[in-house]
Amino acid sequence: MSIADRVAWIAVDWGTSNLRIWAMDAGNDLLAERSSDQGMGGLDPSQFEGVLLGLIEEFLLRDRVTPVICCGMVGAKQGWVEADYVAVPNAPPNGDAATRAKSDDLRIDVWILPGMKQVAQPDVMRGEETQVAGFLRDQPEFDGVLVMPGTHSKWAHISAGEIVSFQTFMTGEMYALLARQSVLKHSVAVTGWDDAAFETAIGEAISRPESVAAKLFGLRAASLVSEQSNEAARARLSGLLIGLELAATRPYWLGQNLAIVGAPEVGAVYAKALALQGLQAQVIDAQPMTRAGLIAAYETMKGTQ
Repeated sequence: MSIADRVAWIAVDWGTSNLRIWAMDAGNDLLAERSSDQGMGGLDPSQFEGVLLGLIEEFLLRDRVTPVICCGMVGAKQGWVEADYVAVPNAPPNGDAATRAKSDDLRIDVWILPGMKQVAQPDVMRGEETQVAGFLRDQPEFDGVLVMPGTHSKWAHISAGEIVSFQTFMTGEMYALLARQSVLKHSVAVTGWDDAAFETAIGEAISRPESVAAKLFGLRAASLVSEQSNEAARARLSGLLIGLELAATRPYWLGQNLAIVGAPEVGAVYAKALALQGLQAQVIDAQPMTRAGLIAAYETMKGTQ
């Protein structure tokens, strides 16, 4: 029996920059996964179906309709079809709130999960709410704060199975812009690290956040007039920006139960920053959590929950 014969449905995480799919069997076990750099940000709405088919064609059968459950920026205003937002406080949205996307290929039935919005102190998320759903599927009694680092880091207060409130920080995007498009690009390495430089920068940003703008230019100056390495500058830039984030999120993490859901490498950096403040946080890989959240949505749509 081929993989295509065993595929019951397809889970999709479609962000701004990347697309990831998981082919699932009837028992929600993973059969295969594929990824692409054809994220929402580079596509016209008319292109989504073709891009998806190019990645999942091998899993489709001519005489079968395969459900495709998507989360992420594919449901944004500029995406395939706009999926609504669910307002907090609320449980992460499940399959009952999904929006069907029009497709011309009769072999697929595409559904997009909604994001979440916060009206007071306006904020939105698309994709992270599915990570929360997956996390709560594994740890339904969790009460505390989930940190989801990335291009736009999210801090979500979780209680009684609901996202009570959340806050977004453009830390990852700011790092990319400063390291690759500002004057700092001449001083910041692409790889390499310096723990001491990172730890010092974290402390400086948390204790004096108002000084960070000056300290950022200091990264360039130090490479010109002192012996600061580009690797130390990379760690220091990361420390200054994450330190700013921690300074602003103090009400979220002070005295709270914490967990970090993200790419393992980035999650470890955030865990180290929090440890410097005397806080311990488990680091959980975001990909399995996203897939678990999509499974929960699929099960709801099937009526098995």
